[in-house]
Amino acid sequence: MFKTKKELVFVILSGIFITNAVTAELIGGKLIQIGPFVMSIGILPWPVVFLTTDLINEYFGEKGVRKLSVITACLIAYAFIVLLFAIAIPAAKGISPVNDAQFQAVFGQSMWIIVGSIVAFLFSQLIDVSIFWYFKNKTGDKKIWLRTTGSTIVSQLFDSFIVLGIAFWLPGKINFQTFLTSALTGYTFKLAIAILLTPLIYVGHSLIKKYISE
Repeated sequence: MFKTKKELVFVILSGIFITNAVTAELIGGKLIQIGPFVMSIGILPWPVVFLTTDLINEYFGEKGVRKLSVITACLIAYAFIVLLFAIAIPAAKGISPVNDAQFQAVFGQSMWIIVGSIVAFLFSQLIDVSIFWYFKNKTGDKKIWLRTTGSTIVSQLFDSFIVLGIAFWLPGKINFQTFLTSALTGYTFKLAIAILLTPLIYVGHSLIKKYISE
């Protein structure tokens, strides 16, 4: 373990990837409004997931991303199970600063977010890695921006609609119009962030390459 710098880089990137993915599920029940548009606040950590996904893809290959995606989905499912138990166990009357209704209101909605996210996460990650390697096989080590942004554009279109559909529209939390608007808003936000993060991809790529080669 940690015999090479490359192993250490993989562990660090994996930790960042998993932490942001799980955090996004736990906070995803809160909807925020930006002007006339509504979206889940769980979108905020996902740009970091995009960034680490692309770096892992670049240095550890398709299998590395697929394995990490499955592990992360299992950990999200584990969080789902823990929340089930936490909701089922009653709060101490007159002692707990958070009562059962409050806890249920916050984390009960996160349960639907988690179900939707596991489905959307695995589906979008498989699409992402496939498109990433399609472009990489075509361009080699050139045009990093094309494979990182191109894979995100397609994969997050599916992710945005799947997760909101399962988490909010199917259980009747929002109507179809709000679902459609929120999904498009979330997708636009993630797409814009992915484009803005492109320089960081190059910076991360350069730093990791230099660190590993030393």
